[in-house]
Amino acid sequence: MTRVVLLGATGSVGQSALQAIEAGGFELVGLAGGRDAAGLAAIAERFRPEMTVLADPAGGAALAERLAPLGLASDAGPDAVTALAAMDAERVVVAIPGFAALRPTLAAVDRGRIICLANKECLVAAGDVVMPRAKAAGATVLPVDSEHNAIFQVFENEALGAIRRIVLTASGGPFRTWTLDAMARATRRDALKHPNWSMGAKISIDSATMMNKGLEVIEAHHLFPVGIARIGVVVHPQSIVHGMVEYADGSVLAHLSNPSMVTPVAHCLHYPARGAAPVSPLDLVASSPLTFEAPDETRFPALRLTREALAAGSHATNILNAANEVAVGAFLRDRIGFLDISRIVSDTLDALAHLETASASVDDVETTDREARRVAERLTCTCSTA
Repeated sequence: MTRVVLLGATGSVGQSALQAIEAGGFELVGLAGGRDAAGLAAIAERFRPEMTVLADPAGGAALAERLAPLGLASDAGPDAVTALAAMDAERVVVAIPGFAALRPTLAAVDRGRIICLANKECLVAAGDVVMPRAKAAGATVLPVDSEHNAIFQVFENEALGAIRRIVLTASGGPFRTWTLDAMARATRRDALKHPNWSMGAKISIDSATMMNKGLEVIEAHHLFPVGIARIGVVVHPQSIVHGMVEYADGSVLAHLSNPSMVTPVAHCLHYPARGAAPVSPLDLVASSPLTFEAPDETRFPALRLTREALAAGSHATNILNAANEVAVGAFLRDRIGFLDISRIVSDTLDALAHLETASASVDDVETTDREARRVAERLTCTCSTA
């Protein structure tokens, strides 16, 4: 039975991964969560892993109190999560959101594991570090993000020279048809109402700004060697077509499925085989019509910002990611308005434009991340007092 470590078990992607793990008959040997000690303990009681880790040290005692009588080992803190990622297992599912996933991901990479990567920020902030280390260690990075998993499934590596472009689809989020004036008055509750997907708060806000799609363009750049100019985005409100690859002969190969994260997680867990997953079959008639639109970069400037950052270099994408995490957090705490999110990201990039573009090490990446967060925090304070 394939041994699996799951990082980020209590989040929305983590819950999908648990469904795929249980249905596929995998052995869950390591389990990590963020701050929900009770939720993580319940999962551990059900799957009985060899080790369960809570990232938040403050909840470690509560976790241990619940698991120790059952003979289940536990630990707490970021270093414990990183150690868990390096334990003996064939596959590591990284579903931790945000920059916090970087060191655990690298720990799994350095052990040569198969990494089922559901975190996009690792590649956005540090793709120039993660991917070369994966190659050197013989690790395999499989994309779980639904769009990149879709591209992966229809991407013909042996026909690389014949690929005209890859296309990521975007739902358009809850504000696809809203005016800028209406978006300026949008509340946290408005922004969290994604029309198709059930996701965590941060990624839901990223979808509403379309920053999520911009981050995916950067991620795609590191996963698929086609060049920036051949990565496109199209708005597809139904979220049935998740990605497409266009070839020189005019063929366009598309991946379609119901909008469920169980499907891409199961694909990566079973790859290169295919296994059953607890998802409903796709009904094309019921899903019709399928429509497509060009993205509006006036109302959603995040797409432009991510392309500009990608062209500027790895420091810029790192800055963009850090500033966005800070700005989204401020919006979720009602400190800034919805349109301030992209504005803060843009102003942070401008403020740190003097930085060098090379991120040769994890220390470089973390230094730039800290500086970007400091600047973005200052800018959120300015917005909140304006």
